[in-house]
Amino acid sequence: MKISSRRDFLKNVIGASSMLLLSQQGFAVNNRYEEAFIDKLLPAPKGGGFAMADYWIWDPSVIKGEDGRYHMFASRWSKKYGFGNWVTNSEVVRAIADTPEGPYEFVEVVLPARGKKYFDGCTTHNPRIVKNGDYYVLYYFGNSYEEPNPSYSENVWESGLGQKAWMHKRIGMAYSKSISGPWKRVYQPILNPRLGEWDNSITSNPSPVVLPDGSVYLIYKSSPVNYNPPLLLGAAQADSFLGPYLRLSDKPIFSFHSDQNHENDVEDPFVWHNGQHFELIMKDRYGKICGEEGGGIHAYSKDGIDWHLSKAVKAYSKTIRWNDGSISHQANFERPFLLFENGKPTHLFAATGDGTESYQFERTWNMVIPLKVS
Repeated sequence: MKISSRRDFLKNVIGASSMLLLSQQGFAVNNRYEEAFIDKLLPAPKGGGFAMADYWIWDPSVIKGEDGRYHMFASRWSKKYGFGNWVTNSEVVRAIADTPEGPYEFVEVVLPARGKKYFDGCTTHNPRIVKNGDYYVLYYFGNSYEEPNPSYSENVWESGLGQKAWMHKRIGMAYSKSISGPWKRVYQPILNPRLGEWDNSITSNPSPVVLPDGSVYLIYKSSPVNYNPPLLLGAAQADSFLGPYLRLSDKPIFSFHSDQNHENDVEDPFVWHNGQHFELIMKDRYGKICGEEGGGIHAYSKDGIDWHLSKAVKAYSKTIRWNDGSISHQANFERPFLLFENGKPTHLFAATGDGTESYQFERTWNMVIPLKVS
């Protein structure tokens, strides 16, 4: 199946007859949400999710394996380093549980550092797992750097290594017919930055959707210059998970900043297709869209290119209700991921932590929130 234009991609996603119906009736048909996404969230189980005492844990992504159990792919790096070493020392691991809530138990390192001659030779991070036909496909970003590996005491953002490693982030992919591997990793990034464009710096934060014919819609993060705001999101597609991945638009699909105010941007998208149109939830970095710094927003699109914020825009909060009746305000709540069963989202996963303020953690873990299922 070859997609030669934006219109061809839209036909592929929703079908020609459905597209005609939508164009006749108007786009409002796609925004009939019975409740705000945040209202779907149930109390979170205390002790659920995935944690490791000696590691920083981040980036939950969960799928039901051929064994009927739930497999979480996550990022971890030693607590001998500071939290900021996610950009220099992270590795992707797998943990397992009998229920979506967990708790999950560590099984193995899936994507270890494989040497500085590779684009992902030093770091693997931001895993997203999907099933595409007979294959489990694991998207992530990797980086490599020429400098020596940091010492435990080095603050990589003060030494400059963190910034250098950040600029080398590239989206990679691995695939396997079994959830337990072996995993075949690609040797080159599946999506590179474009010189002189809005996505000039990196490719990161992959969020894939497998469409019914096996083609892949992929949202990614980049920026015009570097790690400073604004961070922007783009969209690409591929006929199969093996690629090639081609941009669907030369412009970012979200742009909330202005020339006078760059600090109004988003990141950490999770996108899905509900059978009629695309939806996503993502992090509002500065809180100028949903009203809470680091809170979540909900948006929708009929073609994956032109996106609209939902009227009930807030998708989640850093204030968490727990199943023991307590309420807490988390230092962070990031990298949202939805588990789907029988076509319906049933659980929201997120990276979170206890601490005095954002990114000032005592510990981190991947938590889970059950959802009301309509």
